[in-house]
Amino acid sequence: MRTLVILTALAALAGCAADPAAPARAAERFHAAVAAQQDEAACGMLARKTAARLPDPGQSCAEALRELKLGPGGKVVSVSVWGDEAQVRLAGDTLFLHRFSDGWRIKAAGCKPERDLPYDCEVED
Repeated sequence: MRTLVILTALAALAGCAADPAAPARAAERFHAAVAAQQDEAACGMLARKTAARLPDPGQSCAEALRELKLGPGGKVVSVSVWGDEAQVRLAGDTLFLHRFSDGWRIKAAGCKPERDLPYDCEVED
């Protein structure tokens, strides 16, 4: 019985494991688009809910993204994946992503840790 419990736990953990390269690539592509001022393309990499909440009334997502002061992304420092959720830490930013049916999308960017509180993000859903 004990072996069954251990094997079940290992199988569950293996099912949760995901390739960290995919969310890392999504984060790098997002920051590359922002750096190249390809704001429409960057907006297309956001989760739909995030893209919808970003602009003020009468403003496009691209216009809102252009106004934000997102720092340079830089090199990937670490990636943590929990099922369909991921956190990618770049040298100059921390992003949170979700895996949708069409791939990894940015849920939050421009995130800075706030001591004992959750991250404070420039872009979030």
